[in-house]
Amino acid sequence: MNATAFFPESNSRVDLSCEIAGVRLSNPLVLASGILGTSAALMARIARLGAGAITAKSATRHPRAGHPSPILLDWGHGLINAVGLTNPGAEGMAAVLRQARAELAAMGVPLIASVFAASVAEFVEVARILATAEPDMIELNLSCPNVAAEYGEIFAASPKATAEAVAAVKAAVPGPVIAKLAPNVPDIGRIARAAEEAGADAITAVNTMPGMVIDIESGRPILTNREGGLSGPALKPIAIRCVYEIARAVRIPIIGTGGVLTGEDAIEMIMAGATAVGVGSAVAYRGLGVFRAIRQEMEEWLAAHGCRCLQEIRGRAHRE
Repeated sequence: MNATAFFPESNSRVDLSCEIAGVRLSNPLVLASGILGTSAALMARIARLGAGAITAKSATRHPRAGHPSPILLDWGHGLINAVGLTNPGAEGMAAVLRQARAELAAMGVPLIASVFAASVAEFVEVARILATAEPDMIELNLSCPNVAAEYGEIFAASPKATAEAVAAVKAAVPGPVIAKLAPNVPDIGRIARAAEEAGADAITAVNTMPGMVIDIESGRPILTNREGGLSGPALKPIAIRCVYEIARAVRIPIIGTGGVLTGEDAIEMIMAGATAVGVGSAVAYRGLGVFRAIRQEMEEWLAAHGCRCLQEIRGRAHRE
């Protein structure tokens, strides 16, 4: 059976397109970093299945094998993972991005590269290598552990560290730069504002929330890494609040990410102030068809409420 038989044609009365830093997306659903963005074939497949943009898995300067299993658990209210940032290193990922970009460009789907680093200099070095593949945007994963002597905390925990990384990468590479922020900070609006002032073209909010699950029979944490990042339904209220606070603090676009499983979840994220919506753990819950499913659910909701485009509802939660 043809795959299109599973997915009715889009509702032509509703326009789901949006724009991030001059880059047009046919719909606002962005594959989140770390979810299937590991090969050109997978990224192209997700694009064909309805994603509006694709974020590749974060690349580090050198290859990483990641953590030993178990690395992922469905704990009943979401997922917790400690994959350990498995990736082929900057040069290897640049090769993957070049191949993916050729396929995605033919479909009109933007490609977002992702950088993970432990210092400002390393962010610049990795970003420069990935930029040779000419992605449409570069996302800085600022939620990484920071081992540089002058910090001692994740970049996204500090307005100063966030600004330094963003400014350095903006000066080093062409094209839009996105700052990906962490939810476990006291004032995410302040950190987003620092990123904007340093030149960030957009914000991704948010990364996973640190957590732990313990096996009460053995008395030991289940993940080999002990702690991991929470995603899925349990993260959504946290992500919604973060997006809402960021939208009050900045003027640049926000990719609202965290716990979006349905079209209604995506609508809620946009009402909080997001321009686009990251989709990650939903793939585990609803399969690879989740992008078209969410898109259809968004179209149906908007049409039922007399809305013709996302702009009519964007930021509605902020209106008096």
